[in-house]
Amino acid sequence: MGTATPQGTGAPKRPLTPVMFAAAVGSALEWYDFFIYGTAAALVFGELFFPKFDPSTGMLVSLATFGVGFLARPFGGLLFGHLGDRWGRKPVLVITILMVGGSTFLIGLLPTYDQIGLWAPLLLVLMRLLQGLGAGAEYGGAVLLAVEYAPEGRRGFFGSFAPMGVTIGNLLAAAVFGLVTMLPHEDLLAWGWRVPFLVSLLLLAFGVFIRMRIEETPVFAETQERQPPIRAPALAALRRHPRNFAVVVGARMAENGLGYLFPVFGLSYIINTLHLPRDVALLGVFGGNFVEIFGILFFGWLSDKVGRRPVYMGGALFSAIFAVPFFMMLNTGDTTTILLAFVLIMGIGGGAMFGPQAAYFAELFGPRLRFSGFAFARELGSILAGGPAPALSAMLVIWFDGAPWGVALYVIVLSLITVAAVWWGPETHESDLRVDYSTAEERRPDRPPAGAAARPTA
Repeated sequence: MGTATPQGTGAPKRPLTPVMFAAAVGSALEWYDFFIYGTAAALVFGELFFPKFDPSTGMLVSLATFGVGFLARPFGGLLFGHLGDRWGRKPVLVITILMVGGSTFLIGLLPTYDQIGLWAPLLLVLMRLLQGLGAGAEYGGAVLLAVEYAPEGRRGFFGSFAPMGVTIGNLLAAAVFGLVTMLPHEDLLAWGWRVPFLVSLLLLAFGVFIRMRIEETPVFAETQERQPPIRAPALAALRRHPRNFAVVVGARMAENGLGYLFPVFGLSYIINTLHLPRDVALLGVFGGNFVEIFGILFFGWLSDKVGRRPVYMGGALFSAIFAVPFFMMLNTGDTTTILLAFVLIMGIGGGAMFGPQAAYFAELFGPRLRFSGFAFARELGSILAGGPAPALSAMLVIWFDGAPWGVALYVIVLSLITVAAVWWGPETHESDLRVDYSTAEERRPDRPPAGAAARPTA
């Protein structure tokens, strides 16, 4: 990747390789922690922390605790987004990785229900809330790190390194749990489930080391030099960019909802409803995430060429069309067909939305309120989409007597909401990240906007 002059500012060239590595690796480590909880909730937490319920209800309650973390995420987006717009992107990225990584490690040390009774699920929920609080700003910070360093005309590709890291985190979670589930069931419940959580301590140390070595983004540094911080950037983002704020929330419905539905609920459906071996389910999720890595990079690159909106809407439309075929393929019980189903829905549907999302969301907000607007709007979408998706899907399967067609309809509805939101939004791939187009106060007389047609607000 070498070096580049970010955003064509004439600033000294800075090496991009460490920055992109920090965005991808740090995000991967952070979201390994977050996704490992979802995997454990689908596979073992029902037995360990909610044994008083029957298996189906225990699994449902376990998945509901996965959704609890989403309640904390908008508050994390507000708090750390505010600090990120005032202090800078780098210090917030270090704080968030410490919060999520630390709480994940502590989950691995928790006693179970058989050992301390009701305190066990209560402590589990507390750790999940801390995870959610940190995760509420983690992805936004990683995105801004990558996008605000990216060369002119390549923000989609460089920005895609952050969501690629999220997918790598999910991939690592599936791989580690794939190994521990090879243990006898008694050993898995006794100690094996703890291993993925305890390993996160090593990953946490590595992630902090990487992020401590990077510099502040040039866009933020330049903005600080010429203008003071905004006192309440989240409120300013909502006031100045109301349409763009709503676009982010709507665009999250399919990307975030399906991003958790398929790897988390998909595991539970294959194991608990179809009664197939766990390794079949984990293989599907593993394969889907592996292909999605390349899909994210490709579709991020493509959005630099044709625009963010057509690529994003294409991924949502594909997800809607493929919803019923996806479950038909799972219901065959054939390992190869199940793997192909995950590869298509995650590699094409997920990749086409997740790839351009980083640059698109960053471009929708001005530089002094970008972190707050991005993080807060994104996490509000998480409450509506990703948080309830696994538990609601499990309930729909129960209501439909084990049939997945209610979930397929749910997928279609989420996807069409996203299509409508992105269609309503502006195209931004030629905009200038240093300019807040909603107000004249941030315009620089020596450098006009990249083009009136590219302005991110009407």
